[in-house]
Amino acid sequence: MNKNEKFRNFFQLSLLVFIVSFAWTTSALAQITSGKTRATYIDYPMTLDGKLDEPVWESADVTEEFWQYFPTDSLKAEYQTEIKILFDETTLYVGIIAYSSGPDYVVSSLRRDYLGTQNDNVTIMFDTFKDGTNAFFFGVTPYGVRREGQISDGGSNFNRTWDIKWQAESQMYDDRYVIEMAIPLTSIKFVEGDTTWRFRAFRWNVQINEQSSSTRVPQNQRLSSLAFMGELEFDRPLGKSRTPFSLIPYVNTIAERDYETSDSDLRYKVGGDAKVSIGNGMNLDITINPDFSNVEVDDIFTNLTRFELRLPEKRQFFIDNIDLFASFGNTYNEARPFFSRRIGLATDKDDNTIENPILAGVRLSGKLNEDWRLGFLNIQTDEDIPNEIPSNNNMMFVLQRKVFSRSNIGVFFINRQTFQDYDFLEDEDEYNRVIGAEYNLASANNVWSGKFYVNKSFQPNDASGNFSTQTQIQYNTRDYTFVTDLTFVDEEFRADLGFVPRNDILKHGIFGEKKFYPKRSKITRHAFNLLVINYWRPTLDYQNTDRLYRLRWESQFNDRSSGAAGAAYNYIYLTEEFDPTGEDDAVPLPANTDYTFNQVTAEYTSNSTNRLTYNGSIITGQFFNGNIFSAGAEVALRFQPWAQVSLALNYDGIRLPDPYSDADIWLLSPRVEITFSKSLFWSTLIQYSNQRENLGINSRLQWRFAPLSDLFLVYNDNFYIDPVSPRYRSINLKVTYWINI
Repeated sequence: MNKNEKFRNFFQLSLLVFIVSFAWTTSALAQITSGKTRATYIDYPMTLDGKLDEPVWESADVTEEFWQYFPTDSLKAEYQTEIKILFDETTLYVGIIAYSSGPDYVVSSLRRDYLGTQNDNVTIMFDTFKDGTNAFFFGVTPYGVRREGQISDGGSNFNRTWDIKWQAESQMYDDRYVIEMAIPLTSIKFVEGDTTWRFRAFRWNVQINEQSSSTRVPQNQRLSSLAFMGELEFDRPLGKSRTPFSLIPYVNTIAERDYETSDSDLRYKVGGDAKVSIGNGMNLDITINPDFSNVEVDDIFTNLTRFELRLPEKRQFFIDNIDLFASFGNTYNEARPFFSRRIGLATDKDDNTIENPILAGVRLSGKLNEDWRLGFLNIQTDEDIPNEIPSNNNMMFVLQRKVFSRSNIGVFFINRQTFQDYDFLEDEDEYNRVIGAEYNLASANNVWSGKFYVNKSFQPNDASGNFSTQTQIQYNTRDYTFVTDLTFVDEEFRADLGFVPRNDILKHGIFGEKKFYPKRSKITRHAFNLLVINYWRPTLDYQNTDRLYRLRWESQFNDRSSGAAGAAYNYIYLTEEFDPTGEDDAVPLPANTDYTFNQVTAEYTSNSTNRLTYNGSIITGQFFNGNIFSAGAEVALRFQPWAQVSLALNYDGIRLPDPYSDADIWLLSPRVEITFSKSLFWSTLIQYSNQRENLGINSRLQWRFAPLSDLFLVYNDNFYIDPVSPRYRSINLKVTYWINI
């Protein structure tokens, strides 16, 4: 049986599994909407002061029946929340009264885009296109600190990096706090002439460990799930979504010194972004000579696997509607055709990952109408001849259509191509193209979800086979969760702009969970689950190379702390030699050898709303042909609302028999975050890794001197640790200014 015949058989089996599962779900595809809130039209601007003392607020419709989500989902909230909404030609006004047990409100920071789980706050979600998949959210704390962002994948992904101009004021009292929001209609997208949106508010009442929602949400679902929404009804049709044309220029002064080469440099960078509204639902983003020096650094980690780990995107240009581009491909990151962090980084001739400057880029994304979404991205990166890095054009086109209530079908085309002849470039690296189609299933009540996709790559002189495909189905009810996953990644499937940690796999996974909700107990809910995963290598006559059987118990307590414990059986057949310790001159474990090892795990996380919080985890047992003991802990102390200090420590002790190496791997990460006011923030992160022989310091001062306009002072320092000596040092002074035209 040749490669194409094997893929054809697998594809037919995957399609059959998906069709059978899909047939079970079609009876529950009507969109769920419960409860209506009326938005009242006004013909004059409001005074934003957080008092709600204008007469029109008294006559406005009110949403006031909030239901608990935690600690139970069957009772009304102990402390209710009232939501009132007004609007005029340009602005949406939201008035909120959140009743409380007292004035000791919990707020961890004055910094914008706070973490919702650690602060008293009320958050509003608007599903303006009524697709049950994407929404905008706006949240405010009792101190008037704001957060905003985009929700995607039906409520499973929160993007707090998205920023727009809006206002909010608050007032605090002994038995309540009051919030008044003013959200420009130019800041969000919607259909001209709309009279209804899907809408819901939810609240974290940290004082009494209560979470509540204006529409009931089952505890087996996410509190942010867009499957459970109310309806916002406008008493007159909305006009056009007139998003202004925005320019965001920057100037950056950079002083740096590389102690390895003894090179010093003082340079200036100028560039910027532009945002252009197209129609009622589309955004055009343009960037020229972008600079990401102000972006938070990645947390360091220890990777004891044989494969690359996927890190989150933090750069603003890639964030808006990122789900439209990045959600294609494998649910569990076995093969993602697009991974934006590939753009702007490259591998030099010595196999080191270095920065590859972006010259310019454009990105068109958003809604064509209620059913269709469109995405187009094109970015040109610079050449680096000394490091043998070509200039590449990176392009992706996406078209997605909503079907049924919350499901969608999408297709895409990706092209990474160089248009010049380079002596150092191999013929097969001239271009890489990937095409694909997928169906994402999401039933109205989110009990059923799943994915079926087929992707194919093309390289010069290589167009045969090169497939990746998956069938994944999830069934999630209050008492049970079941997941089945069937994945195939061809040996020659390639995605240069994607994330493909390994090729030549056929994977099957099964997950089952039983959930319990005990009454009159310190445990709010707990569950037992079993995970079984097998990998086979098609080119090795489908040899079973990886097995994981894991039994786990997870719990959440009334005080919102949580714990878990489990045991795992692992089987790995190494097809290539592998050194898990990362030690210099270590003898790797030999290829064509199998290993069976068992491990136990335990972890605990305290209530994250306490001023002193902590968490810890341990892993102990066998590891390949030796043993391992891993422990991690983090302690954080909050000085409300001005500062938070934390310390994270991780240790991995690996003991392998001779002639293989042992290792003691330490990670130490202290962090200090201070918010002097709602517009002045300072954070410092120190990261020590003995495995990487590096001590890094990143310190960032941010002054938001105007709406969405910032001055950054960023200091970076890296040291060798044996002996301690400087490696690289830089300081950046960067100014960005947001101009609406």
